[in-house]
Amino acid sequence: MPFSAYLLRCNDGSYYAGHTDDIDLRMAHHATGALGGYTAKRLPARLVWSDSFPTRDYAFAAEQQIKGWSRAKKEALIAGDWERVSRLARNRQGD
Repeated sequence: MPFSAYLLRCNDGSYYAGHTDDIDLRMAHHATGALGGYTAKRLPARLVWSDSFPTRDYAFAAEQQIKGWSRAKKEALIAGDWERVSRLARNRQGD
């Protein structure tokens, strides 16, 4: 069973990272506010990025990593700009 990490852009412009084993069902829950919490107060929330992983642990690790990223790095990920993602990672490390 594939697992997904995903990134939503909320109505207020903020980003929300999560993971799931059923991306379609999770997006339906986010859309209705059924999950409560962060996104329910910032609807609508739109899926802007997702990727599949072989295990829940890998998907969760990706979610946690993305949560720690800057807004600029998240936007580079959304754009698929891996050069910029890499550059931003080096900048954060002080290189």
